[in-house]
Amino acid sequence: MGQDIRDWNIEDEEYWSKTGKAIATRNLWISIPSLLCGFAVWLYWGIITVQMINLGFDFAKSELFTLAAIAGLTGATLRIPSTFFIRIAGGRNTLFFTTALLMIPAIGAGYALQDPNTPLWKFQVLAFLSGIGGGNFASSMSNISFFFPKKIQGYALGMNAGLGNFGVTTMQIVIPLVMTFGLFGGDPMVLENTSGTLIGKIPAGTDTYIHNAGFVWLIALVPLAIVGWLGLNNIRDEHVSPNIPSPLGAFGIISFMLIIGFATAAFGLWLMLPAKFGGSGFDVSKWIVLPIVIALTVFLLKLIPGQVGQNLTRQYKIFGNKHTWAMTVIYTMTFGSFIGYSAALALTIKVVFGFSHIEVGGLMTHETLNPNGPSALMYAWMGPFIGALIRPIGGMMADKMGGAKVTQMISFVMVGSALGLAYILKQAYSSATPETFFVPFMGLFLLLFAATGIGNGSTFRTIAFAFDKEQAGPVLGWTSAVAAYGAFIIPKVFGEQMGAGTPEYALYGFAAFYTLCIFINYWFYLRPDAYIKNP
Repeated sequence: MGQDIRDWNIEDEEYWSKTGKAIATRNLWISIPSLLCGFAVWLYWGIITVQMINLGFDFAKSELFTLAAIAGLTGATLRIPSTFFIRIAGGRNTLFFTTALLMIPAIGAGYALQDPNTPLWKFQVLAFLSGIGGGNFASSMSNISFFFPKKIQGYALGMNAGLGNFGVTTMQIVIPLVMTFGLFGGDPMVLENTSGTLIGKIPAGTDTYIHNAGFVWLIALVPLAIVGWLGLNNIRDEHVSPNIPSPLGAFGIISFMLIIGFATAAFGLWLMLPAKFGGSGFDVSKWIVLPIVIALTVFLLKLIPGQVGQNLTRQYKIFGNKHTWAMTVIYTMTFGSFIGYSAALALTIKVVFGFSHIEVGGLMTHETLNPNGPSALMYAWMGPFIGALIRPIGGMMADKMGGAKVTQMISFVMVGSALGLAYILKQAYSSATPETFFVPFMGLFLLLFAATGIGNGSTFRTIAFAFDKEQAGPVLGWTSAVAAYGAFIIPKVFGEQMGAGTPEYALYGFAAFYTLCIFINYWFYLRPDAYIKNP
């Protein structure tokens, strides 16, 4: 319990059954709830912003979309340094410290949400800090990959990611419920519009404790930090973490590397955001900014002197492997879609189905409240729930059928679902009664989420077999880092296309990307002369 491990040889059947399995299982079941809270804190702006509209916070819808986008960009960027934490700082040190850091944005959100006059920039700063939770996925997945033998990598990584991703669903269920009573005291606000929870609608005029959305995560984070410190392990082997410093030294290294990620994310946001939102006003395209942020983060990390820089040089060898780039694109299709749709779904339901879309003077308007619209807070949790629940099944399917084959099947499902959703969104966003399109909308979204979940499990299996033990962990972290930009791209694209009145264009673009992934997966892993046959 809590001790550093040496001579970790889990590919040896006898060692695994007598020693390794119990240790690995304990680390997995501490990692999962810690990762769950990371996802919850990272993505809770998608739910909080819906309730801010219902409570009459004086922000435009486009301004509220920026909060989820900011958290998405920061969380994805922080995954880049987090990719390399395990070898440098050790699994126990990393997971304990990054879990404890989540308390900062949770407490900050709790205080800021108590005042409806809190300025937008404060919420933007808190969304920026929430990115810590997004970064935690890369280090968590890298860490768990070292604890389990290859034969059950699909299962182990699927469990960690799948149940960890339940943080999205957990958050979408817990936050609306805890807003209904004074769990942490404080003054309530009064709903101006009908809201909802998993168990039903809440009428306008009801007292709501929106600040509980931040404070409630402390109930889990405090004990998880303690349990993590006492129960997790560092693996002090050459292929994992050979030169771990003292805990304080490890925390210092992690903090410095996170600061680099924060700095590059802030630079990217400054380039993109309008001046009225605290940006440069240059309005640089996101498609230009994201490669700049990624490359700048990787470059600045490499400049760290001493042993850390030398360690990163060794881990950076993954960039010379063509499979790193193929799996980065494919994993972006699965996890990037899951996390992006999770961030955008609630607000999309509110904006598309919560308002009637009618022509006034020859122009389509989207500001008339729809009394028959579904409650976003009653339905938004379903998609992430399906995607997370089915992920371990995707891993087990891949262990039996091969990862690339399973990925190929779900890719076709994703293309069809995206095209169907494009048609439905086009109809709903030009209808005075958009609620008539809600059932097929949710049906196709649930199918799309299921496909992303299965694909997440299958890609874990492919990575485990396409890379050796030393590279598999960093590759898992790196691919998850790039894929996590879906939490920025998808809400931002939806926001832009909603503003333009053409939300279907967003889905057309996503379908085109999924089609590209079908060809990449086939070329690398399924054609007769594939580089690696159906890993």
